[in-house]
Amino acid sequence: MVSRSRSSRLFALVASLVAAPLTAQAPAPTARLALSFADAVRLAAGDAPVVTVATLRTDEADARVRQARSALLPSLSVDGVWLNRTFNTQSLGIPFPPQFALPNPVPAFNNYDARVSARQTLFDWSSVAHVRAARTQADGSRAERGETVEGSALTAAGAYLRAVRARAVVAARQADSSVAAELVTLAQARKAAGVSPAIDLTRAQAQLVTAEGLLLVARNQLDRAQIDVSRALGLEPNAPLTLTDSLDASLGTADVPAEHDAAVAAALANRPDLRAELARGAAARQTGSAFRAERLPRLEVAGDYGVNGLTVPSSIATRDLTVQVSVPILDGFRREARVDEQNAIARESQVRAADLRRQIAADVDAALLDLRSAQAQRLVAAEQLRLAEEELSQAREQFRAGVAGNIEVINAQSNLIRARDTDIDARYATVTARVSLARAVGVARTLH
Repeated sequence: MVSRSRSSRLFALVASLVAAPLTAQAPAPTARLALSFADAVRLAAGDAPVVTVATLRTDEADARVRQARSALLPSLSVDGVWLNRTFNTQSLGIPFPPQFALPNPVPAFNNYDARVSARQTLFDWSSVAHVRAARTQADGSRAERGETVEGSALTAAGAYLRAVRARAVVAARQADSSVAAELVTLAQARKAAGVSPAIDLTRAQAQLVTAEGLLLVARNQLDRAQIDVSRALGLEPNAPLTLTDSLDASLGTADVPAEHDAAVAAALANRPDLRAELARGAAARQTGSAFRAERLPRLEVAGDYGVNGLTVPSSIATRDLTVQVSVPILDGFRREARVDEQNAIARESQVRAADLRRQIAADVDAALLDLRSAQAQRLVAAEQLRLAEEELSQAREQFRAGVAGNIEVINAQSNLIRARDTDIDARYATVTARVSLARAVGVARTLH
């Protein structure tokens, strides 16, 4: 009687823990966001914080292009000056005493000057090359943004899949708990009828406690996985979400060619990390060309026009026009060192790009192998689950008929738990293999 009382209290405690809402610490949600797998990928690829930051970096790169272009555009300024000064006549080449009466120093006087100045570069190939280099760097920034978009989409896809897997585990643990509770009821009835020993009831109760404990763990993992989904999308951690997709056969598809060679070709064309690396190499080559162009002459014209005088009414018009040619000769070999630096960066980028092409082909091969293996494992797991369900059904009938103890039922129940987990793992592996293939081909943003 003492053992039965303790078991009853233990069952009541477990039941209260399972029934208690796991979100008691948070306010009750007023509205939930229905989120499909495709929606999660789309939101992560467009509105995630990391994508927003990458977009701002492309804006910064475009602004640097405009900054470089300003060296080729005219500059215009307007100045107004009032000056009160004295000066030493000898510093201006006027002897003292002068040939005419002139005090030294000259007494203070006012000078008014209003002037419009303009400057225009006529020829500066170095500035042209720097503009081209800045444009190439901006292209690289956009390629890096594409890489960020792919990474954000993959992060959201992985978080979503972990969440739906956790939800499938919760459903499996709930089914296990239902079976365990049914077996406890059956064992109690058989013990009360005197046709079953007490150990059968104890075994059934132990299985129920284990199942309820595993259900608690599964629900906690589901809540944690939903937090990961919210963070991957840039939402608040406690954002109410309803995930509308499950680990079915169509989840995780993308715009991926079916044939191996076509998939590799698509990967080489689509992978944003390869495009970013190629852009970095091109930017280094363009920057080196800009540095080499600094050896060429530079031609510009400048002028100003304004009025100048001791008083405003007595001011007269003055102007200045300048044509200037600058020929760089030597800057301490700094220019040559910068050219060598960019050449080394370009060669380094070539090595990385070549290795990245080989890595892309390997990624596609590995993803296709994993997908074929996961699909085969899924068929095996589905058959294993079907057999485990039949085994439990037969064992339960034998126990109900009294031709066997419940040890066979317990074993069959354990086999069913393992089969359910294997089936979930196989379905999850199939979907993640599809996601890995989309990543390898560079089209993760098209996942749905």
